[in-house]
Amino acid sequence: LSVLNDTLYPATLLDGVELRIRAEHNVSRGQAAVVKAFYLKYLELHPANSMLKEVMTVELNEQTTYLPYVLGRLFAVLEAVQKAANPGINTTIKDRYFNSASATPATVFPLLINLAQKHLAKLDGGLATYYGKKIADLVSRIDQALPARTTLPEQSAFQIGYYHEMQRR
Repeated sequence: LSVLNDTLYPATLLDGVELRIRAEHNVSRGQAAVVKAFYLKYLELHPANSMLKEVMTVELNEQTTYLPYVLGRLFAVLEAVQKAANPGINTTIKDRYFNSASATPATVFPLLINLAQKHLAKLDGGLATYYGKKIADLVSRIDQALPARTTLPEQSAFQIGYYHEMQRR
């Protein structure tokens, strides 16, 4: 009905998708599309938040410094480092930290960065250098203190950043 009337999509739609993402510890293409559609319509009706609009693209936005989006991308890279250092691992940082990383980044990211340093030490020179540069590039985009808590729109930007970075790989 919202599509036909060109009105804001129901918040329950976004809440349901966010709950599924948290429960499954995964962001599917369809879930990312729903989150994106919700916020694009939201931004159309409330154009004040231009940073959120900047990351609601079809593909990876490598230029943005919007913190939640950059943190989502960084999380995807940290997960890739862990998988490269520990092939065949059953439980990744995504399984343990995805929800808390998007909701409480100040608590989780220092731990994940320290863990990534241990994983980088296990990799051969070329791969360690590649991931080290990727991490350094994303960390250099962080120009403020990590927030103790994030809002639902910021958590969505985190998830989209994660999804975009995963798709790029």
